[in-house]
Amino acid sequence: MSKTISVEAFSDLVDKLYGGLQSKVPWKLFLEYLEQQIGASFSTLILRPPSQDTEGLILSTGGAHHNEALTSYNDHFFALDPFVDLPSGQVVTLDEFIPEDERHQSEYFQQFLAPINVHHILGADIHTPDGAKCSLRISRGSEENRFSDDDKWLINTLIPHLMRAVQLHMQLNRMEAERNLYAGAVDQLAVGTIILDDEGKVLEINQVAKELENEDDGLRVSSRTLHIGTQQDTRRFRELIKETLAHQRNNTPSIVQAMRVARLSGKRDLGIIIRSIPSSQWSGTGKRPCVAIFVSDPERQSQPAQDIVKTLFDLTPAEAQLAMHLANGLTLDEASETLFISRNTARAHLRSIFSKTGVTRQTMLVRLILKSVAPLG
Repeated sequence: MSKTISVEAFSDLVDKLYGGLQSKVPWKLFLEYLEQQIGASFSTLILRPPSQDTEGLILSTGGAHHNEALTSYNDHFFALDPFVDLPSGQVVTLDEFIPEDERHQSEYFQQFLAPINVHHILGADIHTPDGAKCSLRISRGSEENRFSDDDKWLINTLIPHLMRAVQLHMQLNRMEAERNLYAGAVDQLAVGTIILDDEGKVLEINQVAKELENEDDGLRVSSRTLHIGTQQDTRRFRELIKETLAHQRNNTPSIVQAMRVARLSGKRDLGIIIRSIPSSQWSGTGKRPCVAIFVSDPERQSQPAQDIVKTLFDLTPAEAQLAMHLANGLTLDEASETLFISRNTARAHLRSIFSKTGVTRQTMLVRLILKSVAPLG
């Protein structure tokens, strides 16, 4: 390495850049270390520029005073900022972009930059192939030197890494959004989900499974070990897990195992499905998802939102209420009592529901509602 930074310092800078992908606030340490290495007052990464319609997503170093300035920028000054839309991947100084005399006379400089003592800015805009855009801005005060060619060289050397890190950040965000969506859908369907690693230890457990565990009635987790029902049930369960893991390690087709678990409380049995999780041929060793456990509790019903059922099947509010009670296992008489209506009124609602949904029996109606998208609402 040459110029203004050692090989070790540059390596640390790149390490903090990629390590920032795993941080709760991405790239905070990277920006602070970059500011230190280049001798700046502030360093800022704009992941989403503000607009008239939406607030920007801006990460920056600096204390409370600088945070207030960022709020002002988000609310108003972004529209006056002339240092935007730089050539993608090209490192530019503010002095090169706008002559100093012209800049000092501008409202943006006098009302925003000067009060926070920003007189020199080094910037680069990055456009990734998948459409992501971000901007890096590094600032110095009036008492500090202008940015040199060596400073520009350092940022230019970082550009390919920053572009790749932004791409990875967007991909991870999409994957996390999809994961949360699917996890939420499973929770809405009242299915407990438990993920085991390659040693059969618990990696993750969803909200429904946590609630079942808290009941301590057929399912329990201790020291990351899942216990099912009686000791005999647990032994059978571990045999199935061992068999499932063997298929997973040998890359044989995924198998599905099933078992029922009696509960000491006398409630209806839990139903358990065990299946291996296909892995990539490039999957490394260590704690990776290998087995998925799905737990169904007949006592626990999914709860379709009444408004969604009403809209999907063009029902009146009273019809939607009745349909939901029937879908949750009540008989017509039980539902009419719960709703404080007569049996004749309930039967009239049910005939109307049949007509609107195209089914002819109560069991078909229950199946229609539970197999629709209503429970996902």
